[in-house]
Amino acid sequence: MTNKVAIFVYESLAGDMSRAYRGLKTALEFVQAGDEVAVVFDGSGVETLAAITDSGSKLNGILQEIKSSVDGACSFCASSHKVTEAITAAGYSLLTDFQGEASVRKYVNDGYTILSF
Repeated sequence: MTNKVAIFVYESLAGDMSRAYRGLKTALEFVQAGDEVAVVFDGSGVETLAAITDSGSKLNGILQEIKSSVDGACSFCASSHKVTEAITAAGYSLLTDFQGEASVRKYVNDGYTILSF
């Protein structure tokens, strides 16, 4: 059985690193199982993506393993948290599907189970 899972990371590393870690490891578990995975960084989670793009980050290895499953980061949130440049410089997309922000509904409509971290 193949699953379709959209994992939304809302937590910053400064807020709760274990929660951000858990989201990334959950994504890795589904990716390694061959499931269809979409990872979205939203809210303060955009800070997490910006931070872990640095090769020195403890979580960069996991990011590299799931890189092809990362859909991107909320454009509005990236701008608000002043991490747009770091995210785009690392090659990740800014999501604007709902009024300039990432859309959860888009993934629900596409049949994904939504997991939030």
